[in-house]
Amino acid sequence: MAARSIATATISFGLVTVPVRIYPAVRVSAGLSFHLLHAKDNVRLKQQYICPEDDEVVPRSDMVKGFEYKKDKYVVFTSEELKALDEKATNGIEITEFLPQAAVDPVYYERTYYLGPDKGGEKGYSLLAQAMATIEEIALAKYAARGKSYLVLIRSTGDHLHMQQLYNSDEVRDVAEVPVEPRRSTEAEVKLARQLIEQITADAFHPEKYEDEVRKRVEGLIAQKLEGKDLTVATPKEKPPAEVIDLMEALKASLAQRGRGGRGPASGAARPRATATRAAAGRATGTHGARATGTHGAQAPRAHAAGARKK
Repeated sequence: MAARSIATATISFGLVTVPVRIYPAVRVSAGLSFHLLHAKDNVRLKQQYICPEDDEVVPRSDMVKGFEYKKDKYVVFTSEELKALDEKATNGIEITEFLPQAAVDPVYYERTYYLGPDKGGEKGYSLLAQAMATIEEIALAKYAARGKSYLVLIRSTGDHLHMQQLYNSDEVRDVAEVPVEPRRSTEAEVKLARQLIEQITADAFHPEKYEDEVRKRVEGLIAQKLEGKDLTVATPKEKPPAEVIDLMEALKASLAQRGRGGRGPASGAARPRATATRAAAGRATGTHGARATGTHGAQAPRAHAAGARKK
């Protein structure tokens, strides 16, 4: 089934403009959700907004929006004032600079979209996709839509363009906040670890080999429940704390286990790549230098009610 676009936009760089359509790259997960019901009659409950000051249910017609500038103090905005705060939607994707492909750390990636040519943009789209693939660079661009401004990354796969929405720089934590005690591994430890890595190295990523095992298990249990079966299970025993083991002995045992025909990579096509590993170790990784703004629209903000009553 052909994909359906969710928006239109125009890529611009210099005097070149390319009309495009924006498509979601990811299907909304058909996740399993459990609803709150009234235990007496199994009727699904409704959410209501309660004013804790007078314990009244507040209809939407009596709601206003406000910004909390200090604890329990708000400045109230009218609908017209809120519209004035919104970024003017230009639906333009303005490329500001081109960068090496590894210039933006993946930690900044928030959401991915596919771009396709809109009517009249086929030639420009193909030209941009092929040119970017040839020079192996990505593009950073500003995108204003739905009352917000975003920084996005555009990359080419040769025939297609992808657009990735980025997080704000202040939304990404500094990895230095994670406490890691400095330790220098010995040359022998590194050598054994590399050998183990090479044993389970595959040449490509095959996502179809992996599935949501938890969802599959829960779906099976739901089916059993619908058949009237009891799903009561024994409480699992608490796992003992992990033992402190000798790292060298653990590495050697892991290598020996795989040498005896232990479980290898699912593809079965892994090959040692010591030369590639050594080369990769000497290359610089991506930088943390990108800034990003905003969020791009698929998810609605969560509403937090002051309370809820059962109906």
